[in-house]
Amino acid sequence: MFSFLFFAVLCTSCLAAPMMNSSYSPSVGGGSGSSFSTAGENGRITAIRVWEHNNAYIAGIQVRNGGIWTKLFGKKVGLAQELELFDEETIVQVSGKYHSNYIYKIVFVTSRGRSLTAGQPVHLSFNFYPIHPDAELKLLSGRTNAHGITSVGAHWGVVMGNSTSDD
Repeated sequence: MFSFLFFAVLCTSCLAAPMMNSSYSPSVGGGSGSSFSTAGENGRITAIRVWEHNNAYIAGIQVRNGGIWTKLFGKKVGLAQELELFDEETIVQVSGKYHSNYIYKIVFVTSRGRSLTAGQPVHLSFNFYPIHPDAELKLLSGRTNAHGITSVGAHWGVVMGNSTSDD
């Protein structure tokens, strides 16, 4: 009986362990509009695109998971700024500026020290990063309206199988 109990506790703790490697950076911004999530089923984030209104706020965001782009959240305005990640490179920090109505600036920093910066450096600052040292950005969530991104939050975790390919 004791060995069965020990085995059950061991199995339960193994199932719970992956959750300890995930964290959430609560969203910032006004939060009006429709909710969005860049969650994908095709592996880790391999690229990101950001559109911004000229000298204003973030208009749209799109993420590539494995080789598949999510739908565009927000809207396209002009040309996108894009960051394509190298193999084994991950996003380890998301920061920027926000106000009560929109996200005004967003910066994505990778594990190799590269970054994508879009928007204007005005209003309040935010800085998102994972709690676990091996975690990476798994998805963005937030809200968007007809003009742009009104709020953003970050979900972090350890991705099993570090390949960025579409196997």
